[in-house]
Amino acid sequence: MTNKKPLILVTNDDGYQAKGIRALIDSVVGLGEIVVLAPDGPRSGMSSAITSVHPLRYSLLSKDESKDLSIYTCTGTPVDCIKLAINELLDRKPDLVVSGINHGSNSAIAVVYSGTMGAAIEGCIFGIPSIGFSIDNHSANANFDETAKIARIISQQVLQDGLPEGVCLNVNVPNTSSVKGIKICHQTKGKWIKEFERSKDGAKREVFWLTGEFSNTEPENEHTDEWALTHEFAAVVPVKIDMTAYDTITSLKGWEKLY
Repeated sequence: MTNKKPLILVTNDDGYQAKGIRALIDSVVGLGEIVVLAPDGPRSGMSSAITSVHPLRYSLLSKDESKDLSIYTCTGTPVDCIKLAINELLDRKPDLVVSGINHGSNSAIAVVYSGTMGAAIEGCIFGIPSIGFSIDNHSANANFDETAKIARIISQQVLQDGLPEGVCLNVNVPNTSSVKGIKICHQTKGKWIKEFERSKDGAKREVFWLTGEFSNTEPENEHTDEWALTHEFAAVVPVKIDMTAYDTITSLKGWEKLY
């Protein structure tokens, strides 16, 4: 029986041309066979959105045999990319899914909206160890050196040890040239406020631009991802795909007698 290299599936939500995905690809070169299937343009904020009305297409962009790397683009969302790759493009199940590196943090409640994490969660649904990587910098020209180093370290560890069933990782890295270390955290409690900027279009009609600021309700909690980022640590949050609130089931049991 031939021992095959690990198969690594890469995607993102900023599109295949983004600097972040190039940094992520470079960070995993040498760890296995790499197949990239990424959106053909920006798909930020897509969460776990799927395309159900329009047909999907993918096309080969490039192959680099020296890096064992194939890059494809897709007309769909990040989750479409994962589904399409696993169901149609690949000849075997990936050993690892990595998504990112996202331009901008996906810490705290942003994990709910993130297309980067939507792809990682989808990989997890398929039973594949999956990781979403983000940097706390929205610039198209952000320096991804430190984030790429951490992405390689964590990817190697996950390839070696795997992840628990139903769990993927949300990894956020601070915007600094020298990360102090890695902290295992939980999601910060808080929400976005002042979320729209009011403006007018050319016909003087009101329009609204998404903006806002994050209101952190536990800024001094050193166990949170926001605290880690603020103090220049990379934050690793294990994320579960089972969203059941098990601790609430008992208190609701009485409702079964209502009907």
